[in-house]
Amino acid sequence: MSEIALAELAGAARWPLPSSVRAIALVSPGETQQLAAVLDDALAGLVNGQPCLLVPAPDPDARTTLESSLRGRFAAVGHPVPPRDTASSLRWAVRLLNLTPTRSGPEARAVFVDDHLSTLMLLQDEPLAHALAARWLRPLADLTPRQSERLEVTLLAWLEGGGAPEAAKALSVHPQTVRYRMRQLEKLFGPGLRDPRTRFELEMALRSRRLMAQVRRQHSRVTRRARVVTADFRPPLGAGRMARVNGL
Repeated sequence: MSEIALAELAGAARWPLPSSVRAIALVSPGETQQLAAVLDDALAGLVNGQPCLLVPAPDPDARTTLESSLRGRFAAVGHPVPPRDTASSLRWAVRLLNLTPTRSGPEARAVFVDDHLSTLMLLQDEPLAHALAARWLRPLADLTPRQSERLEVTLLAWLEGGGAPEAAKALSVHPQTVRYRMRQLEKLFGPGLRDPRTRFELEMALRSRRLMAQVRRQHSRVTRRARVVTADFRPPLGAGRMARVNGL
């Protein structure tokens, strides 16, 4: 969309067009107007059925006020972009909202795309992430699930920490245990473990596999909760008439 068209739309909505914006993805359409009233410089709306807000982002690092206003609500805040790239900010906010376990109540906090950029990059194409993991973690394929899991977490901790003592601390095990597992890994992966590019690819593969497992567990919990709610739901008397009256 051109800058002129954006300016015309903002003018029609009586919303001063800022130089930079953030998109906020929400769960409930009812929250958009509530939050728009709290954030008096926000523009509320629906995009393909997704309730969202647009807020000015004059300083990408200044988000304290926004965090405070969103406290107690489950929402995802996109990265700051020029107005012409608003769709990108909303796209990644929605993606993060769908990846984040639902939280509610006073302790709920908004999640920011700024804090999860690497996660979103790794999971932007899950089939490709699966291919990455399959390509670089093939030496673990013949192990039992328990053996593979133990070596995977050890290798990732070693790659992240830079050595056995750091990995042992992260895993709460003895350094000698890490060294023993690393000898097993060196037999499986060979001298590639000393190659910087291989280590980089392995870390991406391990992180991708871990993130995808987290997403699967989350979706499984959401599905179970949805089944329970559906099983327990009983429409109130007259609900059909109410639906017809509202055009549903």
